[in-house]
Amino acid sequence: MTLVQTVVKGVERARLLDAVAVPLAGLVHRAARPRRVRNLLSGTPLGHPAHPPLTDVPIGAWTTAAILDVLGAANSMFPLRKDHTAPLAELFVLLGIAAALPAAATGLNDWSDTQGEPAPRRVGVVHAAANTTALGLYTASFVARRRGKPAQGRLLGFAGYGALLVGSFLGGHLAFTDAVNVNQNAFEERPLDWTPVLDQAELPEGALRRVLAGATAVLLHRHEGAVHALSATCSHMGGPLTAGRVEDGCVICPWHGSTFELTDGHVVRGPATAPQPVYETRVREGRIEVRARDSGRGPALG
Repeated sequence: MTLVQTVVKGVERARLLDAVAVPLAGLVHRAARPRRVRNLLSGTPLGHPAHPPLTDVPIGAWTTAAILDVLGAANSMFPLRKDHTAPLAELFVLLGIAAALPAAATGLNDWSDTQGEPAPRRVGVVHAAANTTALGLYTASFVARRRGKPAQGRLLGFAGYGALLVGSFLGGHLAFTDAVNVNQNAFEERPLDWTPVLDQAELPEGALRRVLAGATAVLLHRHEGAVHALSATCSHMGGPLTAGRVEDGCVICPWHGSTFELTDGHVVRGPATAPQPVYETRVREGRIEVRARDSGRGPALG
């Protein structure tokens, strides 16, 4: 195990972080409860989380500022040489500060759903602390530059960039190692051929049933005689939809409240961003049969 991996494992085991993480997650949940707010912060209208692309702007802006600051520091060694990089560096520092705010808001929203997972929850706290430190240092850097202290502004900027690198690394760990907010249905194997899953008599009106189509869990629901079928695993964080409830033609995940239309699987309310895979249904010889509705997403078994 490398030194970096050892440090990350130490963060994952640091129970002291829960004293900050748990109440903060609860506060964020309450603030993001309205459907429009939740959908906007989650990126539901985009079809994927909003946080990752938003982070590209402050990272890109502050990386550009750091390069310009290196050039500016080199120019400062020659008193007679005019420094043309300072105004541009200041502009990119300001751009990064402005872009960091929506990135932070969407990140907090996504992170707040890791309440049941101690390791990513703790890593997320340190990730947020590193990025907040970067924002504070870059804000101080901008103030120093405006006050005519370019050397101090550059030093604060370099310190902020160091904090940003730590935060970016931990963000990558959350996304690619812990798979936080990754579509949980992306690799489901869904049968394309009609597959018997349940006797028709075992699905009464209004009931939710979990069945297997091959190796994949499927949710069945009967409404006014029609049988609807979706993936039983919530695309957001893998919650069991069959343990949820049905309201107004939608199934609501019991974990984080993601709401999906039963007829076509589209997301009505986040935090989910990816729709639920949908199955066609039919009744044949008293048995309910399902097959994947071709959506062009994820593998299916022929």
